[in-house]
Amino acid sequence: MSKNSLTEGQKAPDFCLPDQNENNVCLKDFDGKWIVLYFYPKDNTSGCTREAQDFTSLKGDFESENAVVLGVSKDSVKSHVKFIEKKELGITLLSDEETTIHQKYDVWRTKKNYGKEYLGTVRSTFLIDTEGNIVKIWDNVRTNGHAEKVLETLKSLKK
Repeated sequence: MSKNSLTEGQKAPDFCLPDQNENNVCLKDFDGKWIVLYFYPKDNTSGCTREAQDFTSLKGDFESENAVVLGVSKDSVKSHVKFIEKKELGITLLSDEETTIHQKYDVWRTKKNYGKEYLGTVRSTFLIDTEGNIVKIWDNVRTNGHAEKVLETLKSLKK
């Protein structure tokens, strides 16, 4: 599997996407804050649910570190609303139905499943500092313990 073409230290690609409340959320809205921007394949699937619930359970810890968590998938705003309600999520989910931002962050890539190749979301997380720079990239993420690792990394980078 190819690795992400973005590099740590570079400016994070700009974005504006609708959230679950149909508000336009942009990178520039978070100047002075740390951003955990994570891309996931699909609402209401087991791994994506676990990841969203883990980030939700640590939301207060991230907020106390001056960080916001934003989840991005190609699901619709309507799908995000149902996902949040059904799983009682407390984080912001952004809809990128056209995969424009997925492509800017190089997470829309060729995947293989049962020998078939297709384009899909490679589960990835970007930690963006208060200046809008990517300081850490997790590519092809495994969900177990991931939110905790992101929080630990954020805390260590802030020291």
